[in-house]
This record gives sequence, structure tokens and C-alpha cells, in this order.
Amino acid sequence: MRAAFCRGVGRLVVEDVPRPTPAPGEVVVRVRNCEIAGEVADVGDGVTALESGDPVALEGIASCGACRYCLAGDYQRCPAIGFVGLTIPGGFAEYVSAPARHCFRVPAGVDFATAALSEPLGVAVHGVRLSGLEIGQRVAVLGAGTIGLAAVVAARAGGAGEIVVSARRPHQKAAALALGADRVIDEGDLGGLLGDAGDAPIDLVIETVGGTADTLDTAVAACRPGGTICVLGAFTSSPPFPALFVLAKELRIVGSLVYGRAGARADFDIVLDILRRQGRRIAEALITHRFPLADIGRAFATAADKTTGSIKVTIEA
Repeated sequence: MRAAFCRGVGRLVVEDVPRPTPAPGEVVVRVRNCEIAGEVADVGDGVTALESGDPVALEGIASCGACRYCLAGDYQRCPAIGFVGLTIPGGFAEYVSAPARHCFRVPAGVDFATAALSEPLGVAVHGVRLSGLEIGQRVAVLGAGTIGLAAVVAARAGGAGEIVVSARRPHQKAAALALGADRVIDEGDLGGLLGDAGDAPIDLVIETVGGTADTLDTAVAACRPGGTICVLGAFTSSPPFPALFVLAKELRIVGSLVYGRAGARADFDIVLDILRRQGRRIAEALITHRFPLADIGRAFATAADKTTGSIKVTIEA
């Protein structure tokens, strides 16, 4: 089969490699779109919930399935967790193997490109769930990349009364409004965001920028006393953290990693239900570019260059 590899900074190549075979409890999925959605091609011993031909969306992780966290449904906290494309083989390939418990059947009427949005939407749903969003609360989302825009969808589905988003580029602002934001403020206009917070208290701030940004300062300044800040952005350095103001305002800081299961429903179950009802609208707002696997280098370049109007770039077969 064909699979993509990073062989150096900015050097992506597609090579021939052996097709995976499923171990007990695993399935092999024919990838149709990545982030990963496709159909089951092979089923390993002991798998009864899926069969060949089933359309599935994959969580981007592989947990042990046996530790205290996995057994409680908090498999995102598994000490042995693997991350697809980072510590275990990724989905930029014709086939990928995965534990069957991390595969979710896609509802009828949801195409593979839309189903592949389950991963970023799952991240957002998990964060909103952990944050304890209540019906009618006011939400601010910092950042309007894929995760920030997914957070708009999740917050709206979770009952937010009003959603304000900070965004940098015109196409991100348009997507935020299309997905349910009430207002969009320029990312560089801190005064605008704080003025908005002054007019009406912000109950939940969802941070999605990460990197080297100083957005935790902004989040703490914008959040009401007793409110919650959910951190979804992946910081690459230690950000400034206004601990005194966190203390004085009695803020709750919630870190959120990927997705898990709350009782009988996994975060992916909730996401796929949202996509069953709203998938076409969500995909139209988020998916801006499509490339075949052979053009993965151009796909990454497009995704990195936001002047192209890119939000979610998908690789499809």
C-alpha cells in the first residue's frame, strides 16, 4: 500500500509499505479521508461489533483498554496511550489498523469527508463537556482555526446562550458566523473582547490557539469571577499565567485532552449524531481544500498558508 512519511523538515514523501493486518481486537480500515474515516477492510479475532464494509470514523488514539482509566471510560488518560500519526502509524495511508473500540460506525447519509471531521469535533465536544457548560451561558472562543470553529459547534449544541469568537482572517470570521457564533471580534482587538465581556459576563472561555500565544492572559481577563477557562490549544512553550487573577476571580481552569466516554456515550457518539443532523452545513464551513495522497506536500503547504483561505484541508482517496 501507499503511505506518507515525513523524512525531514518540510519533506513529505509517499512510499510503498506492507499493508497492515489486524491483531486480535483490531480492524484494518481502508482510509477514504483523513482525519480518519473509511470502511472496515479486515476484522481481527474477537471483533464482533464491526464487519467488513462498515463505514467508520476513528478516534486518533489507541489506549490499552485494561487500566483503571480505560475501564472508567477516561481512556484519554491511559498511561500507555498512543497518538495516531505521532507515536503510532498515522492515517495518511491507504490502510490503517486500529483497535475496534476506537472505531465508530458512521450514520447513513454522512459522507467520508464529513465523517473525518469527527476528530476535531470530538476534541471540542470533550472540552465543552468537561467545562460543565450550562444552558444559556455566555461563551467566548479564542481562535478560529479548525478546533476553535469546532468549539463553536460544540458550545451551540451544548446549549450556549451566546457565543463570541476571536478570529484573525476574513474567511475564519465568515466560518464562525456560519457555524453559529453570534459575534466575531478581531483577534488583535483585545479591547474589543474585554469590552464585550464588560457588557455581559462571559461564563466560559475556550482557548484554542496554543503555540506561543499569550491567550491565557486574555482568557483570565475576559472570564467572569467564578467562571471557567477550558484549554484546548496545544502550547509549545510555557505561556504567561496570571495566577493572582485566577485566585482573585476564583476561576476554574480545565485542561482537555482529545476525547473519551461519559457513561454510555462516547464523545464520538455525540459528534456523529451532530454530523447526522448538521454535517453538510458543518463540512461546507470547515472543509476548504481537498487533495489526493500523492499531493500531500502541497496539501500541508496549503494548510500552513492561511492566505489560501484554508481551514480544514483533507486528504482523500
